[in-house]
Amino acid sequence: MMTAAAWIVIGLALSHIYPAIAIGTEADALLHSGWWPDPVTSNASLSHCAWLGISCDDSGSVIKIDMPPRGRYNYQAASNLSSMNFSLLPNLNSLLLPDNFLVGTIPLQICALLNLRHLNLAHNELTGELPLCLQNLTMLEVIDMHNNRINSTIPPKLGNLKRLIDLNLSYNGLNGTIPPSLGLLSNLRSLILCHNKLDGFVPLEIRNCVNLHHVDLHGNLFTGSIPSSLLKLRNLTRLALRINSFNGTIPPEIGNLTNLAYLSMEGNKLSGLIPLEIGNLKSLIELNLSSNSFTCPIPSSLAHLTSLKVLNLHDNVLDCVIPSEIGDLKSLTHLDLSSNNFFGKIPRELESLVMLSYLNLENNSLHGSIPKFKRLLNLDHIDLSYNHLTGKIPDNLANVRYRAFHGNEGLKKIDSSKRTSKVMLVTVFVPLMAIALTVLGSCFIFRHRRKSMQSKTVQKDGDFLSIWNYDGKIAYEDIINATEDFDIKYCIGSGGYGSIYRVRLPNGKIVALKKLHRFEAEDPAFDKSFRNEVKYLTEVRHRSIIKLHGFCLHKRCMFLIYEYMERGSLFCALRDDVEAVELDWSKRLNILWDMAHALSYLHHDCTRPIVHRDISTNNILLDNKMQAFLSDFGTARLLKPNFSSNFTANIAGTSGYIAPGEQQSFTLF
Repeated sequence: MMTAAAWIVIGLALSHIYPAIAIGTEADALLHSGWWPDPVTSNASLSHCAWLGISCDDSGSVIKIDMPPRGRYNYQAASNLSSMNFSLLPNLNSLLLPDNFLVGTIPLQICALLNLRHLNLAHNELTGELPLCLQNLTMLEVIDMHNNRINSTIPPKLGNLKRLIDLNLSYNGLNGTIPPSLGLLSNLRSLILCHNKLDGFVPLEIRNCVNLHHVDLHGNLFTGSIPSSLLKLRNLTRLALRINSFNGTIPPEIGNLTNLAYLSMEGNKLSGLIPLEIGNLKSLIELNLSSNSFTCPIPSSLAHLTSLKVLNLHDNVLDCVIPSEIGDLKSLTHLDLSSNNFFGKIPRELESLVMLSYLNLENNSLHGSIPKFKRLLNLDHIDLSYNHLTGKIPDNLANVRYRAFHGNEGLKKIDSSKRTSKVMLVTVFVPLMAIALTVLGSCFIFRHRRKSMQSKTVQKDGDFLSIWNYDGKIAYEDIINATEDFDIKYCIGSGGYGSIYRVRLPNGKIVALKKLHRFEAEDPAFDKSFRNEVKYLTEVRHRSIIKLHGFCLHKRCMFLIYEYMERGSLFCALRDDVEAVELDWSKRLNILWDMAHALSYLHHDCTRPIVHRDISTNNILLDNKMQAFLSDFGTARLLKPNFSSNFTANIAGTSGYIAPGEQQSFTLF
């Protein structure tokens, strides 16, 4: 056994040979975390200042840890903040570990970092409470912990952090109320607390945060009237209060926020008139007051908002003519007045909105003819359904999906003699399709040689998506920007799981995006179905199978990017009286033919046969030309060589529909 003196000698020798890893040094703290390789046993630099993500001052003391994201696309072992001895890093001023697959709680010893100015632990799996001692780190300027699983209250004395500029605690499980002490943060520019379980009232003290530019409280449980404290923050450029339980009217003091560019109050219980003072917000780019109970009239002062690009008033009780002043909003790209009680004619002034790409006036009481909209060259979505419009659909709108005009009895439609009853469609066509698919799927016909397709991975600013069969570049931030962080206004429906978004990419291409909800991502069954789709759609290439352009497999944000199908599902087409007539028997036979080819390819032309197991009208999508594409491979399976092993007692398929071969106690495939 070595004596204490011997250990001292060895320690001194090591300190001389390897000064960067001497006992009790900053390097010790870094090595103990397990995030960096040991320089003694690896080829890493002996100086910890040269290690990945480490910055030191002139004396060699660590002042910044900025680790690149590693948790989004690769599955390295999880890390725990508790493994880092923060007390050995006294000069650390920046701890930046976003998207690093951190798990566990935030350790109390993090509060030993008295010089810390920038703390970013966003996009991880941190749980438990926000340490109360955070309110003692008075040098902090930025706290960003969004997208974790923190489920405590906000520390009551966080207002002690007088230097704080940005506070982002969004997308967690925070509960309780906003501490009044936050009103002491006079330097605060950004307060983002969205998607938590915060409730009660917004404290009056917030009005003292006069430098606030961005306040986002959406997706919480706040009640009461619109907080007057927020209406005194004249430097605000973004205010998001949507999806809460605010009630009452919008106070006229809203007109004080003359720097406001984005205002969203949708999904509350607001009522009364839209105040005339809203016309003072001449910097406004986006105004969303949808899903409330606002009444008329729409103020004429709206015409002053000449910078406005998005106006969304859908799902209110607006009962008047559409004001012609809307035609003065020359920058408008998105106009949604649907699900109100608008009457009268569609104003011809809308023709002047030459930047408009989205127009939705459905479910109102509009009458008269449809304007030709010849100057609206950017218009790629229009919905005038369920009104009282008459006359002929303009020729330049002939390529618009017919569903956009459905529910207008006075519009000229397809000859009624061609109509077929819905009963016949359901009782004759669907069984015919099922029988044909079953027979054709088991025949050795329509065989094609599988074409090899090259895949490529593109990377942009540290984020990447795998891309196939796509001629452009696309990255994670492109998706976030295009959907405004998956704003509900881009959502066009739901599938067996997840929500479907219509996304316009930077190059103008429109795609469909299926995003798994967070609670679904935590369900093994949904997660398996999602990964199943990725697995099979990346392997198959066929003209009648939906094309997968890319995917994101981050646990926090899982989505698939598909080719966009303008006509939606076959189920929707058959359910719609007008589209069902348009889908004549020759088109239906073509759909059968397309599906037979797709199934034959899956069963016979893949390296190993793939069985879809959920062929239904919901999973057959139609493009503008009524060409059919098979989708939703969530329950698909490879057929094993041993035929007997493909019997299972599990039932697979869409609820309410089981494929003919699966209507027994045992399922084939």
